[in-house]
Amino acid sequence: MIGVIVLQDLLAPMLLLASAWVMPSVAKPTVPFGVRVPAARVADPLIAEQRRIYRWWVGVAGTALVAAGLIVGVVVQKVLVPVLVVVALLGVVTPAYVRARAVIRSAKRREDWFRGLRQTVSADTSRVTRPPFPWLWAAPAVLVLAATVVVGVVRYPDLPATLTLHYTASGTPDHTAAKSVGSAFGLVFVQAGLTVLFSALAYVAPRLRPDLDPARPKASASQHRRFTEAMPRLLLLFGACVNLTIALAAGQIWSAPASVSVVPIILPTVVGVAGLLVFAVRYGQGGSRLETDEEPPRDAVERDDDRFWKGGLLYVNRADHAVFVPKRFGLGWTLNFGNPVAIGGFVVLIAAVVVVPLAVR
Repeated sequence: MIGVIVLQDLLAPMLLLASAWVMPSVAKPTVPFGVRVPAARVADPLIAEQRRIYRWWVGVAGTALVAAGLIVGVVVQKVLVPVLVVVALLGVVTPAYVRARAVIRSAKRREDWFRGLRQTVSADTSRVTRPPFPWLWAAPAVLVLAATVVVGVVRYPDLPATLTLHYTASGTPDHTAAKSVGSAFGLVFVQAGLTVLFSALAYVAPRLRPDLDPARPKASASQHRRFTEAMPRLLLLFGACVNLTIALAAGQIWSAPASVSVVPIILPTVVGVAGLLVFAVRYGQGGSRLETDEEPPRDAVERDDDRFWKGGLLYVNRADHAVFVPKRFGLGWTLNFGNPVAIGGFVVLIAAVVVVPLAVR
C-alpha cells in the first residue's frame, strides 16, 4: 500500500522527466534548444551531439532521481518527497538545456552560420477563413461539467455540516470547512473556469501566427494547418480529462469517505498528459514532424531573431504586436512579454491561480 502511495506521488516527476527527455525531438529543427539556425545546419554533427548529451544526462540522472525518490518515499513516507524530486529534476534539466544551448550558440557565432544568407519571413495567405470551432470535441468537457453541477445540486441539501476538502498522500483527511456554496462547489467553479479556458485556447489556436520556413513555405504552411486543426481537439479532450479528475475529487468531498485513493482520481489527467506527449512526438512543434509533399527549397532562411528570446524560452519584442508566438522549446505557444496586453493577461491569470484556491477554502 505504501509503495502505491509513493508511486502515485511520483507520477508528476515521471511525467516531467518524460516531457523533458522528448522535447528536443518536439522542437522545430531550425531552433534546437531555442537557437535559430539555418536549415542547412539542422543536421550539423554538433547539434546532434548536443541532443545526445542532453538526453543521456536527463535520462540517466533523471531516472536515478525518480528511483531515489521512490525509495526515500517508501522509507520516510513524507509528502514533500515528490516536491523535492521535481525540484531536483529541474536542477538536472535546466543545466543540461543551458549547456546545450550555449554550445550551439557559441558555434553559430564563431562560424557565422547566417553569413551570406538571405533572411526573410513567410506568411500563409492561401487560407482566407479559419476552420470552424470543433463543437463536437468540446462536448465531453461540457457534459462532465454539467453532470458534476447536477450531482452537486442534488446532493447539497444532504451534505454534512462539515466538509472534508483535502486528503493527505496516504488518503486521510487533513483539512475541513463548514458547509457552504463556496466549500461545496469550489472545485466546480474551478472546473467551469478551466472549461472556458480550454475552449478559448481551442478557438484561438488556429488563428495564431505560424512560424513558417521561407525555404519551403508551402510545405511548412501545410504542416502548420494540420497541426492547428488537430491541436484544438486535443486541448478540448485534455480539458475533459481534467474535468473528470475534478469531478471525481468533488465527489470525494460530497461523499466524505474516511479515506480515499488518489490514483483513480488523477488517472484521467495522467491519461490526458500522456496523450499530449504522444501528440507532441507525432506532430512536433507546429507540425514540424509531419510528412509533406516534396518542395524545391528556395534561396531564403528564417530571420536570426535570437535577440528577442531570453534563454530561448521567453519572447520579448515590443515592436511585435502579436500576443502569442510559437514556442521554441516545447509545444504550442507562449506570450510576447513585450506586449502590454500579454503582460496584463499573464498578471490576471497568476492572480486567478492565487485567489481562487483561497476563495474556496
